Amino acid sequence: MDNSVIIKGTKSGIILVLDASLDFAELKERIRVKLQASAAFLGDAAMALSFEGRTLSDKEQREILDIIDDTTDLNIVCVTETDERKQAIMEKSLNDRLMELNTNTGQFYKGNLRSGQVLEVATSIIILGDVNPGAKVVSTGNIVVLGALKGNAYAGVSGNQNAFVLALDMAPVQVKIAEVIARCPDQPNIAAKNNIRNTQIAYLENGNLYIEPLSRDVINDIHLF
Repeated sequence: MDNSVIIKGTKSGIILVLDASLDFAELKERIRVKLQASAAFLGDAAMALSFEGRTLSDKEQREILDIIDDTTDLNIVCVTETDERKQAIMEKSLNDRLMELNTNTGQFYKGNLRSGQVLEVATSIIILGDVNPGAKVVSTGNIVVLGALKGNAYAGVSGNQNAFVLALDMAPVQVKIAEVIARCPDQPNIAAKNNIRNTQIAYLENGNLYIEPLSRDVINDIHLF
């Protein structure tokens, strides 16, 4: 039996356990064969994906995601970290950056924002709670929601294009940074429907607003002001 690629199911997705000794080109072919054989079993669900057994570069992860897209009907909504030690390091890094933000120029708000509530601040803001549909957060700096963002978030309203919006569960109606607006689709958030944690950050680059999963590299690039 070929154990170079093993597929494990989890509550929220799948784990690919990969042989660390194989040449990556050979490993990709074995992944393709394994997924083709398992496509009917895997179905067309929206899932999170994790890797074990081998350290992969971002490029290698993207190549594997392309293979999944070619050989199955799965909808991979995010790639998660299964190494608890690495996850702990990333979370500590994030917490340190958030504490630095608060110490330098920000403030905390504790509690949930309900429909109709507006929280407007002249600094960066860390919200210890949820921003529910119909609620709005307006900040001249950054907005960090340590909970679910399901309402509206307007960061960098003074025109600061280095501002960002970060949420542990990113499912807003609207995000605005400086003068650039992004609206989320009317359909329900796929990750939320499947109980997948959807920690993401919204930021501007070259005049475009991007929302992407939070990574350690992104954390290190966060501008605090």
